[in-house]
Amino acid sequence: MEKDNIAVGLDIGTTKIVAMIGKKNEYGKLEILGIGKSKSLGVARGVVNNITQTIQSIQQAILEAETNSGYKIKDVVVGIAGQHIRSIQHTDYISRNNPEEVIGEKDIQLLIDQVNKLAMLPGEEIIHVLPQEFKIDGQSEIKEPIGMYGGRLESSFHVVVGQASSIRNVGRCIQSSGIELSGLTLEPLASADAVLSQEEKEAGVALIDIGGGTTDLAIFKDGIIRHTAVIPFGGNVITEDIKEGCSIIEKQAELLKIKFGSAWPGENKDNEIVSIPGLRGREPKEISLKNLSKIIHARVVEIIEQVFTEIKAYGHEDPRKKLIAGIVLTGGGAQLKHIKQLVEYITGMDTRIGYPNEHLAGNSSEEISSPLFATAVGLVMNSIENSSQSAVRMEVVNEQPKVVYRNVTPVPQQRYEVEENYVERVETIEQSREVRNNSAVEESTETKIRRSFFDRYVDKIKDFLDNAE
Repeated sequence: MEKDNIAVGLDIGTTKIVAMIGKKNEYGKLEILGIGKSKSLGVARGVVNNITQTIQSIQQAILEAETNSGYKIKDVVVGIAGQHIRSIQHTDYISRNNPEEVIGEKDIQLLIDQVNKLAMLPGEEIIHVLPQEFKIDGQSEIKEPIGMYGGRLESSFHVVVGQASSIRNVGRCIQSSGIELSGLTLEPLASADAVLSQEEKEAGVALIDIGGGTTDLAIFKDGIIRHTAVIPFGGNVITEDIKEGCSIIEKQAELLKIKFGSAWPGENKDNEIVSIPGLRGREPKEISLKNLSKIIHARVVEIIEQVFTEIKAYGHEDPRKKLIAGIVLTGGGAQLKHIKQLVEYITGMDTRIGYPNEHLAGNSSEEISSPLFATAVGLVMNSIENSSQSAVRMEVVNEQPKVVYRNVTPVPQQRYEVEENYVERVETIEQSREVRNNSAVEESTETKIRRSFFDRYVDKIKDFLDNAE
């Protein structure tokens, strides 16, 4: 099987590290070939704080995925997350020298490069520049400017910013694990690719990915990413509250949350009690499920209210910005009982749980279809998309023009006929090349620019790591 058909996503989370190997089947669905999981040691709230432990956890997940699939992993697409991520809105423009020429990809790239020169806070770097809507000579609400005429090209941008040191630490961990870093993707965007439909993105939707250390938010409207945010709380703080409130060890608190936890205290009767084995011969501890739910409820309300503050900051209450499709919950925290009902109660917005099964092949296991693996599935999809688009670009770039009749000495009396045919065929070849070039460029400007920027950013990280050695 060709290597280009195989893609690998690596989700470095606070509680778990997942390596997932997949490929597209003949129906265009994602077929998972192997998956490896390991407990995430050395990561806190999405940020690496112990290089050695993180490398060991990555190697363990990679080895398990290789064993399950029978493939050797050489490079991965990695998700970027953490509490250091923030986003800003920015508008910029360029004046074109020749308005009589159609706008091309180089004009948009020039505008993107201009945004990349924005001054950031010390230690911060721009990691994502996403064009939203373009304006040409005052004409607004243009989604695809390529091929249009105009002198002034303006665009609003969604700019994602992060700590350069945190991203380089991730790169160091990948390199030290013996694999190559082929791409970076913002984790909320990967999760969105896996669980959201295009209709939801058009109508307006907020994706809430409740992980172990952080809760990620991505808001889409009119098919465009409008807002991203990272809340520095996740499932781990719920476990910590249970541990403190019930005076039990962390392992027992996590099991209690998963097996008996509920975000809605009213669902539990007063006489429902669970018995926890005591430590080293001590008496078992009895815990009321109602009290357990009250502890969980208080913390989940705090997380959802912070997320809802971000949704309101985006402008959800403005009728033009209303998120008609409501909220989609994903991540491990979305599996908590009655969390859907609680989110609907707090926000007043329609809510559903997001499963990545829409893009998965029919024979995928139930475990992989869990919200727990939404980010990993999205990273594999992103890796496949990147490799396929790279292949298209390589095909267009490496294509050599065909030479027609160039080495043929024509018969004199047929000279003019041959020359005419030659001209016609050369024109046809040029036209076909132009069509192929256009088809390669037809993907949305947002996706294209995101990828080309990430390609350069990955190269920059690789250079930094190589020079640091």
